[in-house]
Amino acid sequence: MEQHSTMTIGVDLGDKRSHLYVLDNQSGEELERGDIATRQKSVQKWFSRREPATVVIEVGSDSGWVSRVLTELGHEVLVADPRRVRRLAGNDDKDDALDAEFLARIGRMDRKLLKPIKLRSEPTQCALGLLRSRDELVQARTKLINHVRGAVKTLGVRLPNSSTESFHKLQAQIPQQLRESLSAVIICIESLTEQIRCCERLIEQKCEREYPQTELFRQVAGVGAITALAFALVIEEPSRFSRSRTVGAYLGLTRRKYKSGQSDPELRISKRGDRLLRRLLVNSAHYILGPFGPDSDLRRWGLKYAAGGGKNAKKRAVVAVARKLAVLLHRLWTTGEQYEPLRNNSRTPQGAAEAV
Repeated sequence: MEQHSTMTIGVDLGDKRSHLYVLDNQSGEELERGDIATRQKSVQKWFSRREPATVVIEVGSDSGWVSRVLTELGHEVLVADPRRVRRLAGNDDKDDALDAEFLARIGRMDRKLLKPIKLRSEPTQCALGLLRSRDELVQARTKLINHVRGAVKTLGVRLPNSSTESFHKLQAQIPQQLRESLSAVIICIESLTEQIRCCERLIEQKCEREYPQTELFRQVAGVGAITALAFALVIEEPSRFSRSRTVGAYLGLTRRKYKSGQSDPELRISKRGDRLLRRLLVNSAHYILGPFGPDSDLRRWGLKYAAGGGKNAKKRAVVAVARKLAVLLHRLWTTGEQYEPLRNNSRTPQGAAEAV
């Protein structure tokens, strides 16, 4: 592969220090190795003294800002898929210095082997932070609610069913002997509920002011502001996908493959990509197939899939509908067309029309 720089630098990013390995592209000889603090000033100082090079890093919590800093300094940055790197290395041992060398040598040899990843922009990362913050608050509230219900159950009492938003109002029904020990937890639950509502208001505002494409997604029943914004942020650029069908695989909603010889087993989904968006799409699929889901082509297809029988047919139907939903949302985004829930059903074949 043609190299546009004279050096390839492998960087193994660590929490405190990062290891570097500099390789000459012509001879393949080592030019330099060392380590620096994983801090913005240190990275800028070290790389600003080097001529533009190809820098190979792995995806991680620091890869976003490091990539932006290096790009601003004129370097070409390749962000490697860590799963692909581990597969190529074929070694369970961990050595930061050797990892940096491995990244440099693979980047020099054939960058396609690294399966480079395009990182999201800083505004997108910040907006995703809002969604993930809300998700963490929701999970914390759920854990505390389960704790309260479990504590009350040990005394032979069961709290009545209620929505998570109004659970704190059940405080008066907690047995007297537990109120003192659980009062702080109830206060936390009420506070978390208010903070979750605050996040949801901010999400609605972002959808309205910064991400108008979310209105296209929300045409589909079961897709709210949170799922719509997550889809817009994770996909970011719909033109990245030449076909809408590939979005399902990108989000880990297609089956893994292990085809060898005559063996082609049916495996589970890969679960690659963004975990939060995948979970949100599955939740939307549950609503579409549930008792309150309105009639649509997607619902009819999913129910027919589930009725096919077999082990775990309903679970598979939910995942299949989530995958089709991802494809549908991408299609709406690229075309900008209005969503027709029963579009396929409204198309009457010409022969059937003549028969009628």
